[in-house]
Amino acid sequence: MTDISVIISTYNSEAWLENVFWGYSCQTFKNFEIVIADDGSGPKTKALIDKFREEQGLDINHVWQEDDGFQKSMILNKSIVACKSEYIVMSDGDCIPRQDFLEVHQNNKETGCFLSGGYFMLPMDISKAITKDDILKGHCFNLKWLQRNGLKSSFKNNKLTASGFKSKLLNKFTPTTPSWNGHNASGWKKDIVAINGFDERMQYGGQDRELGERLVNYGIKPKQIRYSAICVHLDHKRGYKTPESMAKNRAIRDETKSENKKWTASGIKKG
Repeated sequence: MTDISVIISTYNSEAWLENVFWGYSCQTFKNFEIVIADDGSGPKTKALIDKFREEQGLDINHVWQEDDGFQKSMILNKSIVACKSEYIVMSDGDCIPRQDFLEVHQNNKETGCFLSGGYFMLPMDISKAITKDDILKGHCFNLKWLQRNGLKSSFKNNKLTASGFKSKLLNKFTPTTPSWNGHNASGWKKDIVAINGFDERMQYGGQDRELGERLVNYGIKPKQIRYSAICVHLDHKRGYKTPESMAKNRAIRDETKSENKKWTASGIKKG
């Protein structure tokens, strides 16, 4: 049995997903499966998955549903059920993991906790410039390489350079509240199932945060690892982000907080 199931969400984005697969092909921690949460992609995504299974030996379970608009919460719930491991890491098909990404999640997992990681957002020109070689050699996580390719100075650059004591210090004192972030978070499958997974009424905008808020209401403590578990986020358009979906999701999150909800009736189990 694998120690970690990695759920990666995707929708018709093969170029970015291929880069993500290269990131998982060179992880220092090896005992994991990948569960692709595919919200209706076409045959090119399946062909890419088959290629990485055969050529790189990645253990990939392709969980697919028909395209019916933005139904990410639904495909994530199907993927949670499909996970073979007791521990789940969630990320996205546009987030390339650093070589120690899964090792950090494995080393920090703790009973009664979930882990809250972050991401390092790259601009579109750098996102497009990254090659397979840049991923395998770690260039895309190297601050000097990124700056040569146009990255501007920022405090956020500490995410790429911090290690050891400094990363622990930044994790402890960051003003950012630890939350369940769909691009980089992990927890025990039994805890996620106990709160009935994602609320399928929610579309784009905070459905991952709402899951984390119910985990906290259930008694699970969030633990900050945003300066330790590193992935770079490739840029893309967000055509599915609408004011309506954001307002609807905000209302559901407000209800979860005000009523201290632990369970959603619109999750893995219905009703």
